[in-house]
Amino acid sequence: MIRRLTHAIALSLAVLLPVAACDDGPGPDNTRISIRLTDAAGDIEAAVVTISEIYLQGGDGEGQAEGETDAAGRVVLRDEPVTTDLVTLANDIETLVEGAVVPSGTYAQLRFVITGGYVAVENAQGDIDVFATEGYEPPAGFEFPEGSEVAGTLQCPSCGQSGLKVNVSGGLVVDGGEEDLLVDFDVAESFGHGAGKSGHWVMEPVITATDLDAVGSVHVAVSLGTDVTLPVIGNVQIGLGDLEVRLINEDGNAEVLALTDEDEDGTFEAEFMFLLPGSYQVELALPAGLTIDTEPALPLTLDVEAGATAEAEISLISASGA
Repeated sequence: MIRRLTHAIALSLAVLLPVAACDDGPGPDNTRISIRLTDAAGDIEAAVVTISEIYLQGGDGEGQAEGETDAAGRVVLRDEPVTTDLVTLANDIETLVEGAVVPSGTYAQLRFVITGGYVAVENAQGDIDVFATEGYEPPAGFEFPEGSEVAGTLQCPSCGQSGLKVNVSGGLVVDGGEEDLLVDFDVAESFGHGAGKSGHWVMEPVITATDLDAVGSVHVAVSLGTDVTLPVIGNVQIGLGDLEVRLINEDGNAEVLALTDEDEDGTFEAEFMFLLPGSYQVELALPAGLTIDTEPALPLTLDVEAGATAEAEISLISASGA
């Protein structure tokens, strides 16, 4: 069980990275594939992994891809290592493969080879503990958090040389043109304490892939109702920007975003991107001492559909402070 921590998930990069691909363009016998990485919401301070290779494994029967494979039957999409902190991708994506040209056909598997990583979690004293795979030395920019201590190992029983299987919604059939896959590395489901008092964590990655155009988003707008003002608490004037929006998926995992008013019209907004279709709950995280009533009442349930944005307009109809 992953202990719940309180923090706002940071937004980060959308970096274009080099890929391993042949020079042929897409056509009836080839498909151009791009792969982008995101993270389902979770409650770990940092989850750093190094991905050393991404490849397709040919399937059985008619339509199996042939030709652009190595000796093991792999179609390599990327063989240059890349390191990322999955926590920073909760509301963003990182491009891992851009326009790799592969033979069209049916592929049994998409696989990621992960050669190491670490998780950083808050301990009972409020300090940060690190659990890292044996011998892992994170590259520049992904060092262990300042002031943290390596408290134990991160084990990954399934991170062998054959790579981790990525579940592809509907299977991976490529028949020309372009495929743009969004790969979701679910941090909350992929990392947990080892059994007993062994002092280690275990990484058993839960990774799914879907078409990028099959995801949705949630847009939340929060405003003050007529004649409603926010109180002063502890000699500090509270504003809507002091509130945060918490989005909870069907597995109970939460992502938190700050409310901002970029166009300064008095309505504060937050937008959650790259969500798989399903049901989500919207809540507001409040500063200590603040009590509010809203219209509609919270928590609010939203259904996210592929390619669409679910809207939540929340008005504060009363507010008081202790």
